[in-house]
Amino acid sequence: MPGQHNIFLVGPMGSGKTAVGKSLARLLDYPFFDSDHEIERRSGAGIPLIFEREGEAGFRRREREVIADLARQERSVIATGGGAILDPHNRADLASRGWVVYLEASVAQQAERAGRTRHRPLLHGTDPLVRLEELMRVREPLYREIADLCISTDQRRVAAVAERIAEEYREYLGLRPAGAGG
Repeated sequence: MPGQHNIFLVGPMGSGKTAVGKSLARLLDYPFFDSDHEIERRSGAGIPLIFEREGEAGFRRREREVIADLARQERSVIATGGGAILDPHNRADLASRGWVVYLEASVAQQAERAGRTRHRPLLHGTDPLVRLEELMRVREPLYREIADLCISTDQRRVAAVAERIAEEYREYLGLRPAGAGG
């Protein structure tokens, strides 16, 4: 089942997709890709600069191309940007080419994690809590729509989240019977 063994991490900014993805990739001995980092690598520009020069529409176009390419990987862990699920083509690629994990995070947790960086163009010039709540109202149903597994990252260690996902993934692949020890 080529491509079906990818693990796609979706969720809001600050949910831990990159940190959990790296940890999970190490556990599974899979390569790790981050769609935002791949966009920056290919364009030679940071995401804030892309937003500034091309707007959100230009960034989303680049994101769609990167997601389509990454979805063709096999046996990879791929962290997507928080808004990647807004595009129906991305949702279709993720749902058809792998196993999708929604990393849930409360708005308070997102604000605590994402508010520490200037690398979040969608939070510039606004009250981060209000903006994060607005984003969640639109995005959460889409995350849930394509998720094969939902797991909260609030107040949880990265390693513990990654271990739980690896356990569920192995069960999904039939590598370990349900209820069996790791």
